[in-house]
Amino acid sequence: MAGLVEVRSIDVVPDSERHGTAFSQFTLWLGANLQITAVVTGALAVVFGGGAFWSVVGLAVGNLLGGAVMALHSAQGPRLGLPQMIQSRAQFGVKGAIIPLLLVIVMYVGFFASGSVLAGQAVGELTHLGETPGIVIFALVTAVTAAIGYRVIHVLGRVASVVCALAFVYLGIRLLERIDLGTVLADRAFDLPMFLLAVSLSASWQLAFGPYVADYSRYLPRHTSARATFWWTLSGSAIGSQWSMVFGVLVAATAGDAFLGGQVSYVVALGGTGLIASFLYFVIALGKLTINVLNTYGGFMSMVTSISGFRGQKTLSPRGRALYIAAIMIAGTVVALLGKDSFLTSFKDFLLFLLTFFTPWSAINLVDYYLISRERYDIPALADPHGRYGAWRVDALAVYGVGLLAQLPFLVTHFYTGPLVEPLGGADISWMVGLVVPALLYWLIARRRTAHIPERTILAPQITPPENSGATPTDATAGRP
Repeated sequence: MAGLVEVRSIDVVPDSERHGTAFSQFTLWLGANLQITAVVTGALAVVFGGGAFWSVVGLAVGNLLGGAVMALHSAQGPRLGLPQMIQSRAQFGVKGAIIPLLLVIVMYVGFFASGSVLAGQAVGELTHLGETPGIVIFALVTAVTAAIGYRVIHVLGRVASVVCALAFVYLGIRLLERIDLGTVLADRAFDLPMFLLAVSLSASWQLAFGPYVADYSRYLPRHTSARATFWWTLSGSAIGSQWSMVFGVLVAATAGDAFLGGQVSYVVALGGTGLIASFLYFVIALGKLTINVLNTYGGFMSMVTSISGFRGQKTLSPRGRALYIAAIMIAGTVVALLGKDSFLTSFKDFLLFLLTFFTPWSAINLVDYYLISRERYDIPALADPHGRYGAWRVDALAVYGVGLLAQLPFLVTHFYTGPLVEPLGGADISWMVGLVVPALLYWLIARRRTAHIPERTILAPQITPPENSGATPTDATAGRP
């Protein structure tokens, strides 16, 4: 058990502890996306007015676009051996990185809560204890799994990818026996706002993985191909999410209020009763456990990163790790219990609102990594506010702020609609603006200020990557996706 429990937290993973292959990213992200919340996300495209055919197309576009951005973050993991948000200190400063980090922590708590609502229904039915005890039990199991860490998370992903795939094949067959697929997809009337809503829903789903996706690739050997990491991550995440979301579209388009009244119970009833129903409740809980563990683990990493930037902390004790994870679990469980009765509307607004804050961060991080720093970082300096990256990078923080503000005129949520939405026919294009504007601004500013960039990646004082690591200035871009 001692060898199974992870000892690393925000510190760099040494080459001697690296293991695995890029294919592990496929099974992890396939398993993480073949789950009930992705089904509900796809269903939202229809619930809020879209037709089935163009909803499917829009979701595919969003999954590919958002998934590509997310997979570019994943490719950073093997090169640096660091959690994703620690590396953000190179762009925002050792202390300045706390600004996007605080929003990331809110995201983790929100996704933990939304996952717990649906998983709690499944656990409650499986144990016959009811929804509220089901939410609490699920939260406890999630916290224990996240505390064990990286190895068990990947094992869980491999198991979930097989079990959930088989369950979705079975459920798909059962669904197609009940509906006329040609009739469901017959309406080809194109509605731009609804199409862009579908794109935004799936893009936001994918982009929200960006702040922690490298956390699960950082143990791969440093020489792991960036292309392989990129493509295995993208394919696992895009296939899993599109599979789940298309199922959600077809269910929502044919079930109507029966699905809206109880998403979990409807999906299970579609599969059958008795032992089959019990198995499907288990599958739903397993799928949600996979992604909720990722959210809890990522939340703990982000909290440690935020606090350590001010305390100068580089490592974390097992007790401290458990306390951080417990904090995420408690906060997420409270939100789940308070919001379980208004899940669908709240979750849609939550997804689209989160997208506003993560797209500028993704744009800045990726431009810096691939175009400005070109994969060269001084890793020890990421813990030193007096080092080459400083405490606050005002230029990057200003670009981040501009990226946020630039999206507001185009944003559509239940509680706020921007002034330029109506001239666009009600379409939400804020996430596109949030990627393009800060990416361009940061590139224009940062390319003139490169004195802080080392000639090659620095792992520790007087230690540099091996010659075949792929991190030298001449081959820093080799294998880039």
